[in-house]
Amino acid sequence: MKLRMTKKTADLAIALVSVGWGSSYLLMKMGLDGMGPFTLLAWRFLLAFALTAPLFWRRARSADLKTIGQSALLGFVMFVMLSLLITGLQTTTASSAGFLTSAMVVFVPLLQFAITRRKPNLATVCGIVLTMGGIALLTLRHSLTFEFGSVLCLLGAFVYAVHILLTNRFARRSDGLTLGVLQIGFIGLFGLIFGFLLETPSMPRGASGWTAVVGLAVICSAFGFIMQTVAQKYTTPERIGVLFSLEPVFAALFGFLFLGEMLGIQGYLGALLILGGVLVSGLKPSPSRALPRPPRLPGRSRRSSERVRTVDAGSGTGA
Repeated sequence: MKLRMTKKTADLAIALVSVGWGSSYLLMKMGLDGMGPFTLLAWRFLLAFALTAPLFWRRARSADLKTIGQSALLGFVMFVMLSLLITGLQTTTASSAGFLTSAMVVFVPLLQFAITRRKPNLATVCGIVLTMGGIALLTLRHSLTFEFGSVLCLLGAFVYAVHILLTNRFARRSDGLTLGVLQIGFIGLFGLIFGFLLETPSMPRGASGWTAVVGLAVICSAFGFIMQTVAQKYTTPERIGVLFSLEPVFAALFGFLFLGEMLGIQGYLGALLILGGVLVSGLKPSPSRALPRPPRLPGRSRRSSERVRTVDAGSGTGA
C-alpha cells in the first residue's frame, strides 16, 4: 500500500525534515571529534540503512533495476554534496558555509527554468528574495570571503539543487519509499569506500560520539531522507527549496538550547524573514472570478440554456 499525502501534508513533512537536518550541525560537530568525515558518513548512513531496510525489506527486495539505478544516482549525488560541505567547513567559517549552502534556494528555480522553461510565479520569487535576505542576516556576521572552502560549499549548494530536482523526477515515476531506503544504503556504501581509501576508519568515541552517530542515523538520515523522497511527489521543487531554508533557523535554535548561542537582533530578524519567505512562497494566486451566466433568451428551452452555460464555463482557465 502506497503512502499518499496532500500538498499541505507534504509541506509539513518537508518542514519536519528541516527540523531534523537543523540538528545535524550540532551532531556533526560532535561526531567529527576523532573521526574522519567519510567515516562519519559511512557510520551514519549504514546504521540508518540497517534500521530501515528490515522494516521495508519486501519493497526493497522487489525493486527493479531502474529503481536501483535511480537510488544509486541519488545516493551518489547526495554523497558528493555532503562531502563538499564537510570539506568546505574545514577551510571556511560556519556562517559563510551556511549561507552558501542555502543558496540552493536560488539554484532550484533557476535549474527548473533551464530544464523546463517554466518561470517561477511571483509568490515563489518573492519567497526566494525574502528567504535569501533572511539567511544572509541569520548566518553572516563578517564579510563573505570566497576562499577555497567557500567555493566548495557553493558547489555543494548547486549539487543539492540537482538532488532535489532528480528526487522530484524519480519519485513521480517510482516508489518514493523504496528510493529513500536504497538511497541511504548507497550513501553509506560510498562513505565506506572513500573512508577506506582516504582515511583510517575508526569507531565513534565515547557517549558523545555514539549519540552523534545514532542521532544522525535515525533523525537526519532514516527519517529525513525517506520522508523527503516520499513527500516530494506531492509538492513542487521550488516549494521544497524554500522549506529547506528553515534548516538554519532550527540550527540556530538548537545552538541556543544546547550551546547557549545568541542570535542577536540581526539573527532574529533573519529568522523572521525566512519564515515570511516560506509563508509567501506558499500563497496561491487568487482564482479568477466566475464567468457570469448568459441571460436566458425568450423562447429558448431550459435545457438549451444549460448547454450554453456548460460550454461557456468550459472555456475558462480551469486553474
